[in-house]
Amino acid sequence: MSDATKPEFRPVNIAVMTVSDSRTFADDKSGDTLVARLEADGHILADRKIVKDEVPLITAQLKAWVDDPAIEVVISTGGTGVTGRDVTPEAFAEVWEKDIPGFGELFRWISYQKIKTSTVQSRACAGVANGTYLFALPGSPGACKDGWDEILHDQLDIRHKPCNFVELMPRLNEHLK
Repeated sequence: MSDATKPEFRPVNIAVMTVSDSRTFADDKSGDTLVARLEADGHILADRKIVKDEVPLITAQLKAWVDDPAIEVVISTGGTGVTGRDVTPEAFAEVWEKDIPGFGELFRWISYQKIKTSTVQSRACAGVANGTYLFALPGSPGACKDGWDEILHDQLDIRHKPCNFVELMPRLNEHLK
């Protein structure tokens, strides 16, 4: 594709959620990592929250963002492990209409290159709800870097070929027409 036929960059409105019982904005390094990367790539931070590890609280925030037409993407960090307080994937599954299993699969493959078999403890996941993409990453700055740099950087850029999530946005709610 020549530069003349390449689409122009389109910034995406992204909300960032940190799922944690103990983090504050003063020490939320994972959330800071996501915000710095999305803004450096030209996207817009539409909102940012810290939400406790409780399914009803996570789902309420996700639903509020999904219902907000100004928010196109939600990225969370934290709560994707296997301990008793890790409930982010369960909350996301209550909200999304379709899951995107390839996101978690690819994230774990990328993570395996760095942390080997410890990646099996990650339940990174993604889905779509009401035309909004939902991505859940583990709660470490390294995992946020990997998820953004290796997947979301390209998939949230309409210029990325052969395909990307942004070019599909106008079609996400086709089932409602």
